[in-house]
Amino acid sequence: MAEPSFRGARWYAIRPSSSGRPRTYRCPLCGNRFPALQPHMLVTPEGDPERRRHAHAECVQRARKAGRLPLREEVEPRPPSLFARLRARLGR
Repeated sequence: MAEPSFRGARWYAIRPSSSGRPRTYRCPLCGNRFPALQPHMLVTPEGDPERRRHAHAECVQRARKAGRLPLREEVEPRPPSLFARLRARLGR
């Protein structure tokens, strides 16, 4: 069950993470705890570092496959490069 702070985000930044801290995290996707030493993912809704959470890599993969964690590139495609815009203007 996803935390409320994760619901409604248009996109997410996701990166691998691990920590040497003697601490545990609660996965925002399944609610289970895991040790910081275990390789996991850092998930940041809409690039807001205040809302970032540590999550099981498996939970992130499942959520991505189900379409629940879209990446920024999938929601807000990058605008065409300057070269592409110039080429389009010249009709090539």
